[in-house]
Amino acid sequence: MFTPVISPQAAGALAMAGLTETLARFIGTTHSGDIPPEAMEKAKKAIADTFAVILAGAGSEVATPLLRYLGQAGESGSAPILGTARTAAPEIAALVNGTFGHALDFDDVLSMMPAHPSAVILAALCASTDSAQLSGARLLEAYALGIEAGGKIGLGITVGHYHRGFHGTGTLGIFSALAALARLHRLEVETTRIAFGIAASMASGLQRNFGTMAKPLHTGWAARSALAATRLAACGFTAAPDVLEAKAGFFAAYGVAESDPHVSAASLGRPWVLLDPGIALKKFPCCYASHRGMDGVLELKRRHRFAAEDVERLACRMPPGGMRVLTYPRPKTGLEGKFSLEYALAAGALDGRYTLRTFTDEAVQRPAIAALLERIRATEDAACRGDDPLFEKRSPGSRGFVEVDLVLRNGVRDTVRIDKPPGHPARELTWDDIRAKFADCASHACLPPERAREALERIVQLECVEDVNELLALMQLH
Repeated sequence: MFTPVISPQAAGALAMAGLTETLARFIGTTHSGDIPPEAMEKAKKAIADTFAVILAGAGSEVATPLLRYLGQAGESGSAPILGTARTAAPEIAALVNGTFGHALDFDDVLSMMPAHPSAVILAALCASTDSAQLSGARLLEAYALGIEAGGKIGLGITVGHYHRGFHGTGTLGIFSALAALARLHRLEVETTRIAFGIAASMASGLQRNFGTMAKPLHTGWAARSALAATRLAACGFTAAPDVLEAKAGFFAAYGVAESDPHVSAASLGRPWVLLDPGIALKKFPCCYASHRGMDGVLELKRRHRFAAEDVERLACRMPPGGMRVLTYPRPKTGLEGKFSLEYALAAGALDGRYTLRTFTDEAVQRPAIAALLERIRATEDAACRGDDPLFEKRSPGSRGFVEVDLVLRNGVRDTVRIDKPPGHPARELTWDDIRAKFADCASHACLPPERAREALERIVQLECVEDVNELLALMQLH
């Protein structure tokens, strides 16, 4: 994890400007050529991955009440709802697409926030295509600046913000989306500062709602709120221009003793978040904190080719804090299953793979799962902390290491250690991996395969796309 060293001179300069102004100037003055090409390539992968999970969300159980709400909202418009044939007013479209993007907990992770910012950013940007000519190059540029802004706010406020019970996707993702929108609409510095002020009063999201439909709503609400804050500021609405760093401002109210807005300001573009620490693209559609244990079970399954009835005992040892949000040891629904390490281990041992259908009510409620859960234990173990000096600053899904122990009824015993989950920047998904994920997610929304393939190939060459509306049209049903 990147930890900037701030010189006394830099600290003094930043104290004069403040984080809100520094961010606004960074968003407005950074040239596209200042963003490293390798960062842009990683941005394309993240964008492809995010469009995939938005499509999958359109076919999820979350979509039914959400689209019912869309019908009741009564706000017509031309902004597309991906994975459907419907359109809506921009703020409603941002809400729906953003919620779709996190509905299956299959979207990417930025550990320094920690949060899932990409769905918030893209939902907000794609709702703005009616008011701004959006090329693929401008989408990439706005996305990169949005990730950078939100990531560095997360770095400064520290993981202590998350430990207080806030869901960073909502509370910090709103600033990622706001930064992207400010860049897209080329807002003046003072207007951007005011937009941050408005957005700070809208930032929300609590971990108590993990395992329910309200969790992905945090994503959609952040996208909608970022769009509203941007528009209100552009229309002359007022707010505090120093809301992030000021007394009674965001860092003071949402942070901890270690939170420091100077750290956020000093690290902008040094290095770029897309390069360090990088974004993790998920291989499994559930809480990221489970992924190392799940990867361990699959490795043991490959080694020993056991059946579920062969298992005498299966145990997963997590680092301290690793079980923090995995709060459903005996889940009753698919949504609860996404936050159950015990269920994830059982499903891997039974099925030998994880798909979108692993986390449905029907899959969770299988009798074979109930029987296997009696032989599974998941615990935190201080020995899994390792010797990482930054352990306390890391998110639950990336700190320490995980070990999975298997005991079979024939006497076979084995243990596997997993340091980084698949999709982590150190185990990056390839374009072939992303193509497979995109196809699977698009089929979940009943998008014809040929349209899905064409959409993805345009994303691969996103910098050459002249009008993003044409790309979005490919990801709608007709």
